[in-house]
Amino acid sequence: MVNIAQAARQNRNFRTALWTGEHLQVTLMSIPVGGDIGLEVHPTTDQFIRIEEGQGLVQMGPSRDRLEFRQMAYPGSAVMIPAGTWHNITNMGNRPLKVYSIYAPPEHPFGTIQPTKPEEE
Repeated sequence: MVNIAQAARQNRNFRTALWTGEHLQVTLMSIPVGGDIGLEVHPTTDQFIRIEEGQGLVQMGPSRDRLEFRQMAYPGSAVMIPAGTWHNITNMGNRPLKVYSIYAPPEHPFGTIQPTKPEEE
């Protein structure tokens, strides 16, 4: 059991896998000013992202070059991303964007901690 809002706000890593089960995973993310999650798609994984602190531009669409959905999100905003949907969130504020994300099924290896955005992305 954890206070998820507090854990998200206190997280300083780009990504921390907080909990990983057989069918679900919870991660915390801290996106630096001007940074983004990284344009991605999860073919078989649904995703839920909640913004706890900061503001970000949410983009989603059916392909990497057709991000037809664009909307600003603020603390309390929840973003539901169906499997197979291309998506990105860019920090548009002046402080780190703090979010938590739920993947079903899990997306990242158990115990993942990434202090910064991975170079390969």
